[in-house]
Amino acid sequence: MLLYRSAVWFAKGLREYTKRLCSQLLTAIPSVALLLPGVAMNLRPRTSSLMTWTSKSLEEPSWSPGGTAALEKQLPSRSPGENIFLHIVDLSDPKTVWKFVENFKQEHTLNVLINNAGCMVNERELTEDGLEKNFATNTLGVYVLTTALIPVLEKEHDPRVVTVSSGGMLVQKLNTDDLQSERTAFDGTMVYAQNKRQQVVLTEQWARAHPTIHFSCMHPGWVDTPGVRLSMPGFHARLGARLRSEAQGADTVLWLALAPTAAVQPSGRFFQDRKPVPTHLPFARTSSSPAEEEKLIEILEELAQRFK
Repeated sequence: MLLYRSAVWFAKGLREYTKRLCSQLLTAIPSVALLLPGVAMNLRPRTSSLMTWTSKSLEEPSWSPGGTAALEKQLPSRSPGENIFLHIVDLSDPKTVWKFVENFKQEHTLNVLINNAGCMVNERELTEDGLEKNFATNTLGVYVLTTALIPVLEKEHDPRVVTVSSGGMLVQKLNTDDLQSERTAFDGTMVYAQNKRQQVVLTEQWARAHPTIHFSCMHPGWVDTPGVRLSMPGFHARLGARLRSEAQGADTVLWLALAPTAAVQPSGRFFQDRKPVPTHLPFARTSSSPAEEEKLIEILEELAQRFK
């Protein structure tokens, strides 16, 4: 079944995830308070309040706080009236995420959260807390950050949460029996795809539980980023000329975060090129039961509270 899913997904990707014309990129960005975890895509939105976050595992495995100066150079040039902040927090460390949120709530408002930080570690590695690194960053870190910031978002007009998932999740069925890859042979690409499936399920669950916030997740397409070059060198070498630019990959992210037309779409959907698309391939048997999805939430909540 995995072979079938992978073949159908790759054919779909060649048709839909590669370069496309991008004549409607957003250029007028409204003034909002935006929290953007991760700098893998060069979004560079022009906004009066941009909170930018990075995961130390995002682009370079040896990243350290000493890299702050280099990260600051990636931020938009400041102009009078802009408030641009760089927060260095390890998303794979739930204790640090909780601490950040507590401080953030005291100092800032928030209109939009974009969950963009992520990693693909191709060997099974554990954090200092004993968590598998991909799961800790892509799933638990996103869960803690988002749920902790929901009360802040609910205070504002038209709050939104956009999670940058991946079309790779289409090859995976939600598996709550081995969230940290302890019982099966480790495959970093498939673990990443499973994490992205988990993000889609979380988005659907959050949308039902918090109707005053617009939740969405999306696939940016196959984009030429440092993360792809580092984690998937073979894939990048084969498809390099066909990969999307960072601007093309960022288009739907910014549209979901800021465009009025995006807010009228149903909450909880999965988007590709500004359109809601199915979260399952035909005949792929990747649907999960309500019980499985509830189990995911229960496990994540237990872990989140353990590290609070």
